Amino acid sequence: MEENDYDINKGVNKPIEFHGLKAQYIWYMAAGLALLLIAFAAMYLAEVPVFVSLPAVLLTGGGLFAGIYRYNHKYGEHGLMKALAYRQVPSAIICRTRKIFILTGQRENDNRDDDYGRGSAGSSSFKG
Repeated sequence: MEENDYDINKGVNKPIEFHGLKAQYIWYMAAGLALLLIAFAAMYLAEVPVFVSLPAVLLTGGGLFAGIYRYNHKYGEHGLMKALAYRQVPSAIICRTRKIFILTGQRENDNRDDDYGRGSAGSSSFKG
């Protein structure tokens, strides 16, 4: 009898990998395939001819595979999330008045005085 050796544990802090797809791209692929299955079922129930719906689903699935593998190769494990986060960072913060800084400074002073239940004069804030 042959002895099969299966490596299950890839190590600590190593990403999950399946056929070259890493990390979140596996979930994107699974979600895309589930949506394609639902779309095909909806077209079948809507009595769209199979010779129309099947090529549409296959072409969309091919585009899904190509797109996800391209993102996986281009951005890697966490690069896509970093790229999307970087797009939301403003190039400049414009503040035309000092009002926000004055109000923020007053709020910080009020918060410092109210630590541990003491008011500005050091008396107890309990009123009872």
